[in-house]
Amino acid sequence: MRLYLTAFVLFAAFSMSAQDTLQNISVQSSSRSLKKSLSVTANTTVMTSKELLKAACCNLAESFETNPSIDVNFSDALTGAKQIKMLGLTSPYLMITEENIPSVRGASQAYGLSFTPGTWVESIQITKGAGSVVNGFESISGQINTELLKPMNDIPFFLNVYGSTDSRFEINTHINRKLSDKWASSLFIHGNSRLSKNDMNDDGFLDNPLGSQINIMNRWQYSNAEKGWVSFINFRFMNDEKQTGQVDFNPDLDKFTTNHWGSEINTRRYDVATKIGYVFPDMPFQSIGFQNAFSRHEQDSYFGFNRYDIAQDSFYSNLILNSIIDNTMHKFATGLNFSYDRYDEFVQVPGIDRDFDRIDNSVGAFFEYTYDNTDNFSLIAGVRVDNHNRLGTFVTPRLHLRYNPWEKGVIRASAGRGKRAANIFAENQQLFASARNFAILNSTGNIYGLDPEIAWNYGISFNQRFDLFGKPADAGFDLYRTDFENQVVVDWFAGPTQVNFYNLDGKSVANSLQVDFNYEPVKHLNIRTAYKFYDIETDYAEGNFERPLQAKHRFFTNVEFATHIKQKGQRWKFDATWNWTGSQRLPDTSGNPAEYRLPGHSPAFSVVNAQITRTFSSVFEVYVGGENIANYKQDKPILGADDPFGPNFDASIVYAPIFGQMYYAGLRFKIK
Repeated sequence: MRLYLTAFVLFAAFSMSAQDTLQNISVQSSSRSLKKSLSVTANTTVMTSKELLKAACCNLAESFETNPSIDVNFSDALTGAKQIKMLGLTSPYLMITEENIPSVRGASQAYGLSFTPGTWVESIQITKGAGSVVNGFESISGQINTELLKPMNDIPFFLNVYGSTDSRFEINTHINRKLSDKWASSLFIHGNSRLSKNDMNDDGFLDNPLGSQINIMNRWQYSNAEKGWVSFINFRFMNDEKQTGQVDFNPDLDKFTTNHWGSEINTRRYDVATKIGYVFPDMPFQSIGFQNAFSRHEQDSYFGFNRYDIAQDSFYSNLILNSIIDNTMHKFATGLNFSYDRYDEFVQVPGIDRDFDRIDNSVGAFFEYTYDNTDNFSLIAGVRVDNHNRLGTFVTPRLHLRYNPWEKGVIRASAGRGKRAANIFAENQQLFASARNFAILNSTGNIYGLDPEIAWNYGISFNQRFDLFGKPADAGFDLYRTDFENQVVVDWFAGPTQVNFYNLDGKSVANSLQVDFNYEPVKHLNIRTAYKFYDIETDYAEGNFERPLQAKHRFFTNVEFATHIKQKGQRWKFDATWNWTGSQRLPDTSGNPAEYRLPGHSPAFSVVNAQITRTFSSVFEVYVGGENIANYKQDKPILGADDPFGPNFDASIVYAPIFGQMYYAGLRFKIK
């Protein structure tokens, strides 16, 4: 127990927001797989590993299908990459971290979420609004932090095998060993492949890419409870290869020819990360955490005749001191962090043919104060000052408030500022699969000739737990607004054969409203519902328009049921999710010939996913499931598919599924 408590306190040293979240998880009901505490200051939801088992969850990008706070969409019609949105804004405006170390950023923005296998994840913390200043200045709409399995707590062996009707096969193996009472090590091995070609809509293009991925991580943990030390060392290698395009495309024969249109995206990644924590034996409220991470990301890719190569070397370091002021009602976190990114980037598309090599580095200092009266009120107020070689010197304030006006009710509010350098090509790679001409306008800034993105985020939320007909329920709402002082506008309205990048001249706002109702009418039957409304508008050069490919209205329902645990742990588990997506504004294609035009708005559609799990014992279970069971498919996901080298080719306008129905099956086996 003492070892666990010491490790817990040390993890808390890495982030005040994570500290509050993890500290309160223990008081929640163990039956809930999605947890939201009444006493955490920030608007944070925790997805446990139990929640991740409710769907196939092959990687992090696919782990949010059952979460009402996150919208999951395909980014294009070719690569199979899934893009997530929160508060109506895409993932570049989210800070995505792995154990509070920035992970999906820069070169990895487009595909990085698919590089973390779901079985490696212990829990995911989702925070709406500007995040903690401890983790940096880039967060605008929120933060998603992933906690990996810990060697000291993991089981000796785990195996997951998965296969699907879209010819995707996957294997995950975890091998864990405790070397002593202080040392433990885990080896995580992940592999997946898709070897068969699928073209369910008969447009001559693959619905999902062929390819394979090998992903290996060796994780070490040292814990010395008596002396107050805990540390982690991670070594990781990942190689991912994708081939997509026309069904008959053969890269050995057709690459950079007009025989058949094709694309290859090959990515290699190397990561080393360390975390060291120390709790003062005589002052358990005081701790020091020191994080360091190095990564090398290499992507070589082409899309028809368009080429895009990027390599990024990154180093990140964060030193944090946690302590109190007078008593534990007044806590603070302070420290320094440093980041370094070196990019070698080459872009060859119509209108642009050049290198964009550059170096980004920053050093910052932060101070975050937490007050908690241990009853009904708490606040987190933070500020940081950073000096960045291309963003300049700037101040980032953040504030989170929590008030419990009555029993089982909580009101939260937040406000904060974020600033970031937009990596316009890495973040918009779906546009390479088109015949569009690219242009950067008014290029006088320091980032691709553009200025940094700056935004303020404000939010308020309310949640109330109550009994309905004698059974537990809760309801609430979230209301958030993001105001951009400057934004890099990706202008799809300049014409169907053009995309322009330029600084915002005017207003850009994103308003988000989410209303939730959750109910457990009978034991082991949980119903989760949500309605989301988005009002997102930007001033483009052509006028003020809704953000394209963003639905104003969404409905979400998830139903889960589990039978009572029988002898030897046998039980059935059922899960179903319904997502209704309203009409979305589509980029203007009125200038195309009639056969290559799309309407101004997409139709509304529904997607239904379901899974059945049979647990035979505490160590063995099998599962079967289906995605897009209603078999909805977008009409004409690829414009100009009959003439992919012509001026009207565009595979980037995707608002709905491409593949249609997909069914899968798998098994999980453990040695405890």
